[in-house]
This record gives sequence, C-alpha cells and structure tokens, in this order.
Amino acid sequence: MANERLRAALLAKGVGVADLAQAIEVDPKTIERWITKDREPYRKHRYAAASYLGVDESYLWPKALTRDQVASASESEIITLYPHRWAVPRDAWGHLFEKASQEIGILVYSGLFIADDRGLLRLLADKARAGVRVRVLLGEPDSAEVAQRGVDEGIGDGMGDRCRNAIAWFRPLASDGVEIRLHHTVLYNSIFRGDDQLLVNTHAYGQPAGDAPVLHLRRVAGGDMVGLYLGSFEKTWNGAVPLES
Repeated sequence: MANERLRAALLAKGVGVADLAQAIEVDPKTIERWITKDREPYRKHRYAAASYLGVDESYLWPKALTRDQVASASESEIITLYPHRWAVPRDAWGHLFEKASQEIGILVYSGLFIADDRGLLRLLADKARAGVRVRVLLGEPDSAEVAQRGVDEGIGDGMGDRCRNAIAWFRPLASDGVEIRLHHTVLYNSIFRGDDQLLVNTHAYGQPAGDAPVLHLRRVAGGDMVGLYLGSFEKTWNGAVPLES
C-alpha cells in the first residue's frame, strides 16, 4: 500500500524524491520505498522529512506514534498560557516576529493592538524586505461574519470600523512585500506565527479577544497542536481575497 500522504506532500511543496533525499541525507531509493511500499522510516528521518515538507510527522506516518505518544508530544508544544491577551508582555510579540527567519503570519479581524504599534509594523516591514514571507489576514469589514461578531460583543458596527482602521494601518506594508488578504470566516482563534512558534488568542462568545486566553506554542516532533492551527491559517488564507492596492 502506497503512502499517498507523503506523495501529496512532495507535490504540494513542488519537490521530488531526489530533493527530499538530498535535504535529509537519505538514499532516494529508500524514500521511494517509503512511498510505494509505505515503509516506516527511523524516527530521526521521519522528523527531518516532516520538517522539510512543512507537515506533521503524525500526518505522514499516523501509525508510527501511539495516541499516548502524540498526546504527550502535543502537550510538550505548550510553552506557556496567558490568562488574557492583555497579560502577554509586549516583548513576547516582538520576539515572536523578530526571531522568524522564514515566515510570519497574522490572522485576526482587526488586530488593532498590533496595527497601533508602529514598532511592530516597522518590524514586519523590515522582515518582509529581508526575505521573510509575511502574511496578514484581516476581516472583511462588510462581511456578515464581522457584523455578527460586532453584535456578539455588543459594539455593533464598531467591529467593521475596527477592521477598516486596521486595513488603513496595514495597507502601506504591502509596498514592502507584506501579503495582505481579507477573509470572511467565523474567527474561532486569532493566530500569530513566527516560524514554528505561535501565539494563539482563543475567543469566547460575547467577550472581547483582549480578555481571552493566549497559548504560546512551539512545534515539537510528534506533536500536532501547532500543525492544527497552521492548517487552519492556510485554509483561511486560501479562501481569502487579496487586498486591493
């Protein structure tokens, strides 16, 4: 039985067996056997392949780890828990983005606490100019989802206005290479990414996001929490519309 997940991950990244073999220092024929005969690699090779392809080890080889091992690894991905977003130190946001060398991602409706911080905006622009991929997802101000969030929080049209303000603050960053899209999803969590680390602002019905808890996560081999949130980000990104210049 073939490992179609591994084959699909190679296609999604746009690389071949030879590329993966060179990246993780394994014979191409060995990788062919992983795919065509669903052979299970050694753990160090599973981790290296999953990291190179940008997917979870447990996704590519779901039988390699027991449920208890996945649960334990996932628990290890939790660095800390903040009871409220306002309790997260300002430096934590700066460090998350400053340490990123490959990718930064922001998924919010408005994220005004970042948009109002000129230092963080300059940092995002600097990172984009340095070659880091920076992607920002903001709420579509006129969408039904944003309107409902405003009703739920008791601020009515104020949520749409916040989104418009955020767009105005973030828009100039497009000239530095920052990719900006507008989404109209029900936002269960706000997600802030710096490579393999995340700050996830959970949302509670009828409560402002600033009062809700924040999880600080870092990807760990065998864990799947970070991968779950990154998958959510990608799904939202794929369904969003680029911000017009």
